[in-house]
Amino acid sequence: MKQIVVIGAGQAGASLVAKLRAEGFEGGITLVGAEPVPPYQRPPLSKAYLLGEIGEERLYLRPQSFYEAQKIALRLETHATAIDPAACLVTLSDGETISYDALALTTGAYPRRLPAAIGGNLANVFTVRDLRDANAMAPLFVDGKSALVVGGGYIGLEAAAVAAKRGVSVTVVEMADRILQRVAAPETSDYFRDLHQHHGVTIREGIGLNRLAGKHGVQQAELSDGTVMDVDFVIVGVGITPATGLAQEAGLTIDNGIATDQQSRTSDARIWAAGDCASIDYVGERIRIESVGNAIDQAENAALNILGRGINYAPKPWFWSDQYDCKLQIAGLNLGYTDVHVRRGDTADVRSHWYYKGSTLIAVDAMNDPRNYMIGKRLIETGKSPSPEVITNSATDMKALLRA
Repeated sequence: MKQIVVIGAGQAGASLVAKLRAEGFEGGITLVGAEPVPPYQRPPLSKAYLLGEIGEERLYLRPQSFYEAQKIALRLETHATAIDPAACLVTLSDGETISYDALALTTGAYPRRLPAAIGGNLANVFTVRDLRDANAMAPLFVDGKSALVVGGGYIGLEAAAVAAKRGVSVTVVEMADRILQRVAAPETSDYFRDLHQHHGVTIREGIGLNRLAGKHGVQQAELSDGTVMDVDFVIVGVGITPATGLAQEAGLTIDNGIATDQQSRTSDARIWAAGDCASIDYVGERIRIESVGNAIDQAENAALNILGRGINYAPKPWFWSDQYDCKLQIAGLNLGYTDVHVRRGDTADVRSHWYYKGSTLIAVDAMNDPRNYMIGKRLIETGKSPSPEVITNSATDMKALLRA
């Protein structure tokens, strides 16, 4: 194998090319990225970066000199416009074509935006997906401004927390019955609703957005209950859509993302996929795991299999969210849970929520409780399921459960 091309210079793409070199691949590697900067961390964009706690270069996963030293051709401000699987060619936005022996798609996902018909294209209506988004909205995060956050998922709540800490008057609207409904149990929703309300954020659940209005930028928002509110800016956090267009045009199988097999290979034997754009078979369901951990692990699995190692990918899902002084850590996936059991800590802000599917432990949400998060993660990964009565008993030696 002489030439490997990777399209998408995010967490997955950066991890994949680094793994190829670490495993001794000496052929050509090209990493294609649409942004003008090297691959960087995205989670801090809605947290520490917006707060001004870290600068741009601290976001970079590796300095640009790394790619030069590793002889990785980093093609910035460039995107792929077409793939010809039969000829093994990629066409780039500047008209150049690159041949490949193996191709990896790490194209990520796009944030869903509000329709233009309801004001989604007005100035000061933002999503939180890339560095450009964060840089554009940061000047508005000042005392005295007012913001509407559309969507009560983790991205929206993280942005709301940063805005509130900056003195912005924040209202969150969520069309579902409760915030975090798609991703968490009512117990977790209750915890974060209370947290945000304690910090002065207004939470409106079961309320949608009718339209945004303004002359030179957004100035007002009309909600589905008829409420009209003045706003200086709007943050949209209503989910993401996998970037599958390039793959679909190339004839690859699409099923909730670019469909991959157990070894991260697509329906074309020379093309792999990893990260937010890729779907995998997880306990009988085809899902995408939208997390940094999965982007790294799946990309490294793809790298190994491009090199012929034949290793099946066994995801170990984990996630996190920082809001105010609360660190939420999540292990496992709560798909199909039937019960949730609460283990309380020494203080009101410390607790963990344990998800069971029947008698099987499948996930844990841990708030300011890193010890029980790690224990829960290891229990899930090793297939151990202590009874809920044991978990919720404050006298239980949790660490001893790992030896049981």
